[in-house]
Amino acid sequence: MQRRFSLIVLSAVISLAALPSLAQTKAPVKIALIASKTGPLEAYAKQSIVGFNMGLAYATNGTMTVAGRKIEVIEKDDQGKPDVGKAALAAAYADDKVDIAVGPTASPVALAMLPVAEEYKKILLVEPAVADSITGEKWNKYIFRTGRNSSQDAAANAAALDQADHVIAILANDNAFGRDGVKASKEFTKKAKIVHEEYLPVGTTDFTAGLQRIIDRLKDQPGQKFLAVTWSGSPTPFPKIADLDLEKRYGIKLATGGNILPAMVAYKNFPGMEGALYYYFGIPKNPVNEWLVANHYSRYKNPPDFFTAGGMSAAIAVVEALKKTAGQTNTDTLIAAMEGMSFETPKGKMTFRKEDHQAMQDMYHFRIKNDPAFPWGVPELVRVIPASEMQIPIRNKR
Repeated sequence: MQRRFSLIVLSAVISLAALPSLAQTKAPVKIALIASKTGPLEAYAKQSIVGFNMGLAYATNGTMTVAGRKIEVIEKDDQGKPDVGKAALAAAYADDKVDIAVGPTASPVALAMLPVAEEYKKILLVEPAVADSITGEKWNKYIFRTGRNSSQDAAANAAALDQADHVIAILANDNAFGRDGVKASKEFTKKAKIVHEEYLPVGTTDFTAGLQRIIDRLKDQPGQKFLAVTWSGSPTPFPKIADLDLEKRYGIKLATGGNILPAMVAYKNFPGMEGALYYYFGIPKNPVNEWLVANHYSRYKNPPDFFTAGGMSAAIAVVEALKKTAGQTNTDTLIAAMEGMSFETPKGKMTFRKEDHQAMQDMYHFRIKNDPAFPWGVPELVRVIPASEMQIPIRNKR
């Protein structure tokens, strides 16, 4: 009897000793990060990936753990192709058993992914794809977005540029990003007159014919003439626009939003140009952006870029949601936690709107300064355009 009692006690001690070990072996939270690591948007994707990983480090204080669960990131390349992105997301949900997916870079790829998230009943956090239809008519309840949408771009640029004597021609990508952007621009342009829309494919290398059509349409117009560019991917039209010297020859000014720093090198040719942008590292003044700028300079010897901030915002959103659910990854629980959730990002506070899960966020009216200290045209802040000022429509059918 004494031997049996001793064995029972020993067994209990071993079981108790094992409890901490069991607590530490909780299944990891698996996140698929899907981006266009190859193709015309490769530079954007690389920034998003860097930003996402930095955001996880920031939000978890370097532990890569939330609510006692390790975070495991599985990267996938959609190559900028909708069919590849759709297959990658399905594999992430079905084979990798991820709890949440983040991405992609391109709007056409995102639109192909939306039904996959609905089929598997898993969250897809869209960053940085922009097209309105992602959180509009193609939306479903499993879709959240930290990236800005076309309407936010359009509303911000209208706040900066919509004047009664302005005449505008638009150059845009011939895809969901470009066409949704132009559609939103027309909706938010109340005073200026849009006289021409020119659509060219992503990857276009010769912009001559398209720009000549714009010149022909604008050159004899009364009022202040603007070429508004809504462009994503490489090559960009800005070097060719600079070569044509449109303002000197035809009185046509350039108007565009922000872009990645390599694309903004061409902005040095357009001092005084105004527009609205999503992010520039020198503009937001808050602790999250200060951390991002300091740590990016420390690690990479250069500043964080346009999509680095977006990737970080997405990571912070994921961690904050998991904190709210105490690490639970049940989809309905996550949705309930994320709807209406506010979180701090390099841009300041974002809030997921309950009706369509679009992150409401501030934008920035800028004016380009040619500063010899920087190889790009520097966007100087004219004013913050608050999220509350932009009346962004709810476009879904919920």
